[in-house]
Amino acid sequence: MLWLGLFGGQASPAKDLLSPKEQETTEVGVTRSPSFDEQQQGIPQSLFTWIRMAQGYEVEWDTFGRQGWYAQDPRLKPVNPGSIFTPQTPVVYIVFEVAPLEDPTQFGVQWFREQSDGPLNRRMGGKDVLEMPGHERYGFLELKKPGEVWPVGNYVAELYIAPLGQQPFHAVNRVGIMRFTIVEADPPRRPPIQTK
Repeated sequence: MLWLGLFGGQASPAKDLLSPKEQETTEVGVTRSPSFDEQQQGIPQSLFTWIRMAQGYEVEWDTFGRQGWYAQDPRLKPVNPGSIFTPQTPVVYIVFEVAPLEDPTQFGVQWFREQSDGPLNRRMGGKDVLEMPGHERYGFLELKKPGEVWPVGNYVAELYIAPLGQQPFHAVNRVGIMRFTIVEADPPRRPPIQTK
């Protein structure tokens, strides 16, 4: 960037006084985040009115009770909510409703697999970010299987909320966790053998 000097009309290079920096992890020790797995009546769960893990979601467009009356922000309804899934599940959804937002916000999730002896494997399994304009209240995050199938085991999903434009996955933006388990699918049942 160049600018002209006030005296003499000579061009001089401009300096960026505040050069952008990568944000570093500044977490000291282990941060304990609230778990959204246990919903409690009357106790705020961050910005979430409700939040559920599910195998899918349905869009309810007729949110005002009249046929053909469409809302700008359709309601989302979790399909088969729960926290236990099979290795073949293509996507685990986190479906939620938040309190009305005034500013655009981004919701993020990172998930990790727990080791068999308990500690969290800090190698991330995946992440997803959803940017929501200020008027929307319903959204979902997608936890996609890491390969052909999910490895069997226990997982932790860390949830983040940040203003649009900030780095979503920073310790200060973490608002809670959710846990889910991948279990082997039940073997197909054979019909009972008929004896005469």
